[in-house]
Amino acid sequence: MDSMSDSLIQLIIITGMSGAGKTTASHFFEDAGYFCMDNVPPTLLPKFIQICLEANSSINKLAVVIDARGGSFFQNLFSAIDEIKQMKVQVKILFLEASDNALIRRFSETRRKHPLNKGGRVSDDIKEERRILEMTRAKADFVVDTSLLTGRELQEELRRFTQEKIGIKSMSVVFVSFGYKHGIPEDCDLIFDVRFLPNPFYVPELKHLTGVDEAVYNYVFSSSIAEQYAQRLRGFIEFQIPLFISEPKTRLQIGIGCTGGHHRSVAFAEYLFRNISDPRIATSVIHRDIAN
Repeated sequence: MDSMSDSLIQLIIITGMSGAGKTTASHFFEDAGYFCMDNVPPTLLPKFIQICLEANSSINKLAVVIDARGGSFFQNLFSAIDEIKQMKVQVKILFLEASDNALIRRFSETRRKHPLNKGGRVSDDIKEERRILEMTRAKADFVVDTSLLTGRELQEELRRFTQEKIGIKSMSVVFVSFGYKHGIPEDCDLIFDVRFLPNPFYVPELKHLTGVDEAVYNYVFSSSIAEQYAQRLRGFIEFQIPLFISEPKTRLQIGIGCTGGHHRSVAFAEYLFRNISDPRIATSVIHRDIAN
């Protein structure tokens, strides 16, 4: 697998035929945590990346749509890529295409004008765009023909691209501990309640500690009920992970709640973070209310 992990910035160039699904691809990468830009002149891209590097920017994953709409600017794409590669930036080119019939049908359905149209036939515009993009297609790292793909199937192809060519995980799984008295997180996909467990808050030597402290963690899991619940919850989540991946879903957020969000929920979120692993996922943990 060609990994991009050693690079300071991961750059995905999304290009291809107009109407082939570049907007869908851009949304896919945006959901996956990429900073996305559309219709970027290639000559400006090295300058933007240099700004990110010099400013120690948090932008380390970038996906840009660059295509024939750029006109004469598009011809500078490969010289810009050569310049970018000298800046510890790993570049991958994703090329989306479709048959003439599929593209003509899509433009007819959306009633949008082809970007290269000057008053002639759409079929002629498509032919000219293929000519312009011929070299780009030949140098692409991944080519997807979207002629017969549904939106869901296209996302699956994009997921395969990220796994095979970029080396990133298919889905991020975030475990979030919280306190019900502070409100339920609105962005969680799954919510589990652990308020039925004995509360360390009422143990004087544990009251001012949190679930990340081993003393509290061990106390929470000292009962057979906590152990059984942890094993069943872990099994349930591990059962669901491949189902969410196939949905497809790029981010799964799992909330674990107790009364205040200091002890039981924190310990359980830590347990899940420490024990759930899958080569297709990247896990992280957030303790939302631990400082409240």
